[in-house]
Amino acid sequence: MDLVFHDGPEHATLKPLTWTRPVADLRIGILTIAEKWSRRLASTTFSFSTQAHLQAKFPLSEGDLHVRGGLLPNEALLQAIHALQDGQRLMAGDQWLAHRQGDAAVEFQGSFQLLQFPEQIFAWNGPELEADFDLLTAGRTSQAISSTNTVIGERIFLEPGAKVEACILNSTTGPIYLAADSEIMEGSIVRGGLALGEHSQLKLGTKVYGPTTVGPHSKVGGEVNNSVIWGYSNKGHDGFLGNAVLGQWCNIGADSNNSNLKNNYDEVKRWSYVSKRFERTGMQFCGLIMGDHSKCGINTMFNTGTVVGVNCNIYGAGFPRNFVADFSWGGPQGITEYSMVKALATASRVMERRGIALDAVESDILSAIFAQTAEFRGGTALAD
Repeated sequence: MDLVFHDGPEHATLKPLTWTRPVADLRIGILTIAEKWSRRLASTTFSFSTQAHLQAKFPLSEGDLHVRGGLLPNEALLQAIHALQDGQRLMAGDQWLAHRQGDAAVEFQGSFQLLQFPEQIFAWNGPELEADFDLLTAGRTSQAISSTNTVIGERIFLEPGAKVEACILNSTTGPIYLAADSEIMEGSIVRGGLALGEHSQLKLGTKVYGPTTVGPHSKVGGEVNNSVIWGYSNKGHDGFLGNAVLGQWCNIGADSNNSNLKNNYDEVKRWSYVSKRFERTGMQFCGLIMGDHSKCGINTMFNTGTVVGVNCNIYGAGFPRNFVADFSWGGPQGITEYSMVKALATASRVMERRGIALDAVESDILSAIFAQTAEFRGGTALAD
């Protein structure tokens, strides 16, 4: 079966995280949305119908089954999709969920989750981590866990090459999954759920509250609570990250912190690229949302519900504004535009350290984002 994942209106409402990827390439739980469906439907290939500036990196191929990119799989959906005939389209009211090259409507009667806003990624991470853990470990045996650890609970799985010594691992509140060649260093305390990606590390004495996901090739230290960090990103030092989502190629400086709760315990607002204003999240706890290739210097402080766009460099004393527009340079003392030439040079150096080249396709994507986000760097409505 060949799958095609389609961006819906949620591609716009999930920015800045989707400036650089299709909706189905978002990671939530252990796997990306596309990987979840592919494994559950035993798909041989999948491709993406996405935005024009992303299509070269995420090419589109013909497919048998077309799925809404933000749709999270569950058993009822899987059964309904398996039952779809050629020419039929699975609908839930006015929302399309999947189709087999047709418009003959079939109404879906079950419940479903359609990812539409950035904060839903950490809010829904727990159930998705549980489901992915069951999917990846079914019928398999974990590598042995060293006797130097204090182990509480039984839902812990180590892939080949994963290492953990002299740590406290509590899986009674959620599973703990260590991907191949990942490592939890000595003195760390993990209260599940946790997914630690391939070649990623929790550094000495890290404290993790679940449900938290760390993607591949990342380094994490300090204190982390209910956050999702995608691949090739670092929060390597002390400091707090909570109720947050970090994209790829991000770096959080030493002793940086984000607030995830307002002092008056009020509902948190978050910047919307669609309405171009701050919108209610419906959440009391909401921390930092950071797009790809963004970084902050040491001792940076982020307020509740802060949104940082793609390719930003933030530094300085005090709190930066609650929305830092894409390709911005500076902090509380003032922000200027991060030139495209300098941004690409930095991205190239960062990626080169991991053995990955910044090729023309990636450069073109960042250039397109730079052009499309120019309106947000005008200094309007940048604070809640």
